[in-house]
Amino acid sequence: MYLSALQLDHYRNYDQVALEFSPDTNVLIGENAQGKTNLLEAIYVLALARSHRTNNDRELIQWDSEFAKITGQVQRTVGQVPLELVLSHKGKKAKVNHLEQAKLSQYIGQLNVVLFAPEDLNIVKGSPAVRRRFIDMEFGQMSAKYLYNISQYKAILKQRNQYLKQLQRHQAKDLVYLGVLSDQLAAYGAEVTVARYQFLQQMEKWAQKLHQEITKGREKLTFRYQTQLDSEQLSQDSETLYQSFQKLYEQQQGREIEQGTSLVGPHRDDVQFIVNDKDMQSFGSQGQQRTTALSVKLAEIDLMKEQTGEYPVLLLDDVLSELDDLRQTHLLKTFQNKVQTFLTTTSLENVKKDIIATPKVFNVTDGLVVTETTAAQTD
Repeated sequence: MYLSALQLDHYRNYDQVALEFSPDTNVLIGENAQGKTNLLEAIYVLALARSHRTNNDRELIQWDSEFAKITGQVQRTVGQVPLELVLSHKGKKAKVNHLEQAKLSQYIGQLNVVLFAPEDLNIVKGSPAVRRRFIDMEFGQMSAKYLYNISQYKAILKQRNQYLKQLQRHQAKDLVYLGVLSDQLAAYGAEVTVARYQFLQQMEKWAQKLHQEITKGREKLTFRYQTQLDSEQLSQDSETLYQSFQKLYEQQQGREIEQGTSLVGPHRDDVQFIVNDKDMQSFGSQGQQRTTALSVKLAEIDLMKEQTGEYPVLLLDDVLSELDDLRQTHLLKTFQNKVQTFLTTTSLENVKKDIIATPKVFNVTDGLVVTETTAAQTD
């Protein structure tokens, strides 16, 4: 798949802009704080209905505007798919083929993207919450079922934590209602855990291959899924895991009431990235952490192709300057002639022209976007 056209209305520092893209490589060039990353972010938001830079949608709407609108034309094997996303203080409205979608879970997955930015090093060295968010965002694009289950899990988790707070403060005492919430959480938690385990196994296969290529066979990368369940339980079906979670909630009920929060479930999971039996978060060098992050992110490309039948769109936000020649060359060769790519940079000198053939170049200056044949300006 690829994004053939993008139109922004009142988005960040863009009043109105309409652009047409190459199905191969698109380079967004300009100094910092001119709007390059805003364009890349808009593509990400069009795909996932949320930003990777902020949790506050109001920040995406141009100052003094009531709404922001992102419109895109996606080319897929099934044909052209028009997408539209409107952000306002009332919430989000998403359309596919000009038809409004009742749920965002029905919208997400129409355009699949893989974003690689300097902060992605945090996937390896950051907190467990960073890795859980990474898993949920990426797997949610590939599976509507996973997206639904994790959304339901989070909603019930919020309810359950609120009720545990009430029990802790003696504002409530109905343990039957707590049992109902625990049962629902166990059911969705089991589905989420099974899916995560299976996806991580498949991603590990692709990441191992890439990691060995980058390190010339000197290092072996493995994933270790950390959960409160026994490792042998992870390969079992969701019904078995559901029963295991139920037992854990029964065992932990007293502690959970005492602490006023849910102590069991996939919201406390983590993933360890192990290279040659060494945990990269705690003991990896910066170079090893970068290579691991690169391998994990590039593995998404092949995994998405395997899961959806189509390659995703690759978004590279100022990452070339962060990589040495070896890693940069491997990155560029990985997507060449395979996926549509958007790349931001402050200078074309950062782009290996001998690897990227005939990119389409967009010059970005304070919301003014100029290509070889078109110009679009914000007011």
